[in-house]
Amino acid sequence: MVRLVLVLGDQLTPEIAALRKAEKSRDVVVMAEVAAEAEYVPHHPKKIAFLFTAMRKFAAHLREQSWRVSYTRLDDPENAGSIPGELLRRASEFGARAVLATEPGEWRLIHALQDVPLDLTLLPDDRFLCSHGEFADWAKGRKALRMEYFYREMRRKTGLLMDGDKPEGGKWNFDHDNRKPAKADLFRKGPPEAQGDSVLDEVLDLVEARFPANFGRLRPFSYQTDRAGALRALDHFIEHALPDFGTYQDAMLEGDPHLYHAVIALYLNAGLLSVLEICKRAETAFHDGHAPLNSVEGFIRQIIGWREFVRGIYFLEGPDYPARNVLNHQRALPAMYWGGETKMNCMAQAIGQTRDLAYAHHIQRLMVTGNFALLAGVDPGQVHEWYLAVYADAYEWVEAPNTVGMSQFADGGVVGSKPYVSSGAYIDRMSDYCQSCHYRVKEKTGARACPFNLLYWHFLIRHRDRFESNPRMAQMYRTFDKMDDARRETVLAEAAEFLDRLSSGETV
Repeated sequence: MVRLVLVLGDQLTPEIAALRKAEKSRDVVVMAEVAAEAEYVPHHPKKIAFLFTAMRKFAAHLREQSWRVSYTRLDDPENAGSIPGELLRRASEFGARAVLATEPGEWRLIHALQDVPLDLTLLPDDRFLCSHGEFADWAKGRKALRMEYFYREMRRKTGLLMDGDKPEGGKWNFDHDNRKPAKADLFRKGPPEAQGDSVLDEVLDLVEARFPANFGRLRPFSYQTDRAGALRALDHFIEHALPDFGTYQDAMLEGDPHLYHAVIALYLNAGLLSVLEICKRAETAFHDGHAPLNSVEGFIRQIIGWREFVRGIYFLEGPDYPARNVLNHQRALPAMYWGGETKMNCMAQAIGQTRDLAYAHHIQRLMVTGNFALLAGVDPGQVHEWYLAVYADAYEWVEAPNTVGMSQFADGGVVGSKPYVSSGAYIDRMSDYCQSCHYRVKEKTGARACPFNLLYWHFLIRHRDRFESNPRMAQMYRTFDKMDDARRETVLAEAAEFLDRLSSGETV
């Protein structure tokens, strides 16, 4: 009997488990653009356009490979509006009772599939190097789950950058060579821009008509939308950006959104690229003398270390993880995150770039928009939904631990040993944003004091009971206590006044 083979929009590879298990001679591949997936958060129009275009092109590729594909477009009048609805519709059409599916990357959709009244076979997503069981075994009995130790296990497992049983260069981590500020460079090459085609043009018109109010600029659209284009983007990164990636991976510059970043996470997370092909290309660049070890190690760590680690956390911690809020932060997400006016240049730059590109690199997310939200006490659930909505590479398995865990410390320390908070000094050191800001980063109090300077101390003091005994934070409390009484009172009073203005909707 015919079976339905579900392929989701972030599973665009012939090597996905469900396709490997299926039989071309009898089974039907089901792919669908549905409102439930496009609208459960207000996704950036570029993200929707990227996925719909890539899905349509992948469906065409499968047909060329003799698969029978039933593809539903968003504007199809028969569209059931959800993945379960489409499975039931296609089951009725083909007389199918069984579904082969690869595990989705969100608990929400896993549960939705499990509720479908069909015979569901849910296969592990083995595109990842570490299975749920392997991660649970690694985590069992540990007092704290730290990425660094997990990363070393992934290095040993894959053999990447290993010299026998020891790490290449004698160290696991070369961060001491990384994280330097960058300078403007007119000759720095950004990622290659895709050429338009009839499939993309049709999708852009659809998204423009269907999602006109979503935050983000749809056009111009420059992302690759098929495997060949994703490979070109990877080639470009290896050739032009990888050599300097490590050194400048934390830098931020106005008008230079990509610097030496790969900008391939959206292709990797959608299935157009694979983990090992990316990492082996980077490793080869090191062995060929094209890229230094600090850059290659730092890049590989982000993929087989951090990426695999946060996925492990997401599934280990369970469906309630995105809703955690141990700091009890309740402030509404400020309007500036959705394009409202702000006098803070760093926020304007990071959010403006997000609006235009559906992209910002990890430091812009963590130490600018995330740092501000944490310092200001914004509800982490609203922060989580914002990050999930606005970035083209965001899926809950990767986004929730990065936001709820690392960025907002809402999980109480599952992901990180301390909250990632800083004053304006860090942003000033790593960017050129402060030079043209309304506020003055060197000023600690007063009308023009950098809000990060005020909020930093306010955050530490309101959460003193929780963090004072943290060995990585104790020094900051000693610093605060050494201030004279008048200065402490002024800092906290001005921070409170700033937060009142923020809550009232005033432009800050």
